[in-house]
Amino acid sequence: MVAMTLRGAGHEVMMACDGLTALELAKQSWDLALADVNMPNMDGITLIRELRARPEGRFMPILMLTTETSVERKRAGREAGATGWVVKPFDPDQLVATIERVIGLAP
Repeated sequence: MVAMTLRGAGHEVMMACDGLTALELAKQSWDLALADVNMPNMDGITLIRELRARPEGRFMPILMLTTETSVERKRAGREAGATGWVVKPFDPDQLVATIERVIGLAP
């Protein structure tokens, strides 16, 4: 649903089924990454730490996309380097607006 929503808004989307694949895809230049806290092989918090340790991910905006709402998990995401947090279920228009604001396409 996320990919379809973003493609419908005119964005190019690359998808990874797990954190390890996401690290490989991140070797390319992207405007933003969406990471779920709960992914196979590598959770989203670890993925963010790994991305932030690499030159290609140091400054890339990374939004956490998750069902988790605990203060502790949000704090862990921020400390790892997450730019923001989107809680599922989400309104598709709100997701697009958040992404476009983060990457500078919207006011």
